[in-house]
Amino acid sequence: MDTRDESTMVSAEQSSLLDPSMCSAAGDTTTSNSSVLNTEASHPLKVYLRVRPFSKSELTNNESQECVTTENAEIVSLRAPKDSSTMKNCERGIGQSVHKFTFTRIFGEDTTQADFFEGTVKDLVVSFANGQNGLVFNYGVTNAGKTFTIQGTPKDGGILPRSLDVVFDHIRGRQYVKMNLKPYLGNDVMKLDPAQVKQEEAMKGSLFSSLKEDGMKTVVSSNKLLSLTACEDSPSDQGVTDQNQFSAWVSFFEIYNEYVYDLLDQFPTSKNQKRPALKICDDQLGTSYVKDLKWFNITSTEEACKILQIGNKNRSLASTKMNQQSSRSHSIFTIRLLKLGPGDDPSVLGVSEMSLCDLAGSERCNKTQTVGDRLKEAGNINNSLLILGKCIAALKQSQNPKKASYVPFRESKLTRLFQPFFCGKGKACMIVNINQCASTYDETLHVMKFSAVAKQVVQTIQPRNFDFINPRIVGKDGKIITEIDANLSMEDLLSEDEDEEMDISVASAEDLLRKIEELKEKLMSERQNKLLLEMQIRKEMGEAMYQQMVQLDETWSKRFEDYRETTEEQLEGRLEMYRKAIKNHAHRQAMEELEEDYVTLEEFQAEQEKVEERDRRIEELEIALGLHKQSGDIESGTDSTSGALEALTKRCQDKEKIIIGLKVQIQNIKDEADLNGRRLTEENDMLKQHLKIKEQEIRGLQNLAERAIQLEASVTELQVQLDESKKRVSSVAIGEPKPKKGLFSSIKNTMTGTPKKSKGVEKIEETTGLARKKPLLRK
Repeated sequence: MDTRDESTMVSAEQSSLLDPSMCSAAGDTTTSNSSVLNTEASHPLKVYLRVRPFSKSELTNNESQECVTTENAEIVSLRAPKDSSTMKNCERGIGQSVHKFTFTRIFGEDTTQADFFEGTVKDLVVSFANGQNGLVFNYGVTNAGKTFTIQGTPKDGGILPRSLDVVFDHIRGRQYVKMNLKPYLGNDVMKLDPAQVKQEEAMKGSLFSSLKEDGMKTVVSSNKLLSLTACEDSPSDQGVTDQNQFSAWVSFFEIYNEYVYDLLDQFPTSKNQKRPALKICDDQLGTSYVKDLKWFNITSTEEACKILQIGNKNRSLASTKMNQQSSRSHSIFTIRLLKLGPGDDPSVLGVSEMSLCDLAGSERCNKTQTVGDRLKEAGNINNSLLILGKCIAALKQSQNPKKASYVPFRESKLTRLFQPFFCGKGKACMIVNINQCASTYDETLHVMKFSAVAKQVVQTIQPRNFDFINPRIVGKDGKIITEIDANLSMEDLLSEDEDEEMDISVASAEDLLRKIEELKEKLMSERQNKLLLEMQIRKEMGEAMYQQMVQLDETWSKRFEDYRETTEEQLEGRLEMYRKAIKNHAHRQAMEELEEDYVTLEEFQAEQEKVEERDRRIEELEIALGLHKQSGDIESGTDSTSGALEALTKRCQDKEKIIIGLKVQIQNIKDEADLNGRRLTEENDMLKQHLKIKEQEIRGLQNLAERAIQLEASVTELQVQLDESKKRVSSVAIGEPKPKKGLFSSIKNTMTGTPKKSKGVEKIEETTGLARKKPLLRK
């Protein structure tokens, strides 16, 4: 048993709840009507880890990459593989590649079912047999071995059949054989009349008759896990232990797409019929229960396993890429144990409940390749698991009085049913199943982070026994039966009217007025309390919404920054691409313009010589013009000297303008010549490079020519040897009367060339000659 810290003695009403901040946040208003003082116990939620071994196909696909390493019995480390998203984020500087997690206990690949049961839920089952409520739920990714852990196989049962073995070993010889006391609502018991008892027996027989004889054999452990001495009642019941009786009832239902379905109900035969969905309600004490859920009385583990098999046939399963029989719903198998007094018509001393929940696997749709209905199922599964994680995180945060927050139990049907256990009305135990495959590392890491938060949740639990809450006995109409008289019949009990009206005629007017005033004061007090409670709830809701808005703002800010950086990188890449394109376009345009204005060096020199010749001609004409003017002036006399000078001056100015224009053109031509010279220099460099390449090619051809000469020499030598061999053959063949036409004769005819060749033979020789030359060139 786990160690508990002793605290102060408080009332049973207070001990059934968690801290005030946590319970007010959870909305739990359950109180206990027992005045017995008990001791509270606070301890962290027990979280166990079980590692599934590799299958043959996983080893073949190289799934074993040492992602999971068990350091000791409580610490496990995870190392991200190369292709995982965690490693990619780590390379970008986000997060880390190695994580370590601590658990209550870690069970490796070689753990047997018996060892796992002994080390995990055995103590919880013993507490359940002694009157304490319990919850066991397993969590993990798809194909991690959750259903195997809960149910096991026909030859090796899981924790469910082994827990039933413990319970029936504890109540052996003290079972109540009748079915007239049946669980009702959350914690009450309904007393059935003979007709209802027969109906219950008929329903049980019909349920078992639907099971084929070749079905799954029930599993009963050969070694009993618990002796009777280890399962004794509480000290207050030791005196009447042998006289008390017990009655065990079970139910089996699933939560599929946020709808509750009874797995023990008759499954629709046609596709058009839909299964009736059940509702989750709260009784007067605030305990959640499934309305109209069927309960069946069991007397052995075999009967419970048959019921489990029937429910599994009705369970929602589907095939995905990661698991051929993937659970698409959360299934909950519940056992209720009624502790009854002695006798044939016993009183109900207490009711305890234990639920074993097989959660559907968390998954990513791109890994399982889910579409259509499978995609919708995966969304609902992940949503309910997300709300479960939010509830556990809120419970952890609520442990700090300064950071009390709202716990969203009612956002999901799964968490609504788990609420009593997390609020101190029973022990809870979490089992985490993982596989070591590298392809599911990211999902496994998410599961481990969730379990790390769950392990930090501290439960404040009252060591509850059967005397903690006295259950109420109700009739078939739901009315409470306060006292049972053996002389009265069931019809008389059910026909009694408990709501008798009060006779107010005997009270005085003053008493009535005083009573009215008292009721007014109580009403005002209740209104004030309700207003204060509403203000507190509104404040908590506002703070929770503010925290959510802050978190959303931070999340979207980070996303915006990441998107901005990515967009900037993309725009810079596009801008650089555009710059390169513009640069290449400008280069091509410049090259085209240069090609249009290109003038060779010879043309430039010819034009330059023409310009020089024109300049010389202009100078000669100017000299001749000057001499002619001088002679005209001498003949005309001195009167016309001034006019002639003016005309000459004007002509000289015009000539100077023409000369300046010609000089500008010459300068432009020179600039073009310089540019053309630079181009020619570049072309010369390019030609030199081409010349070097051609020289290398010539050298290679020379080498090939030398090689060809060598080959020709070798061919010549071979020809000489062939001639010598022919001579020897001809000398040998002289004495023969008639030579035979064979290989040597054809060789001789071929070498001498005397016989005429046909066209086909010439073509064959040409082709063979080409075929011979080609390998020579290649060498």
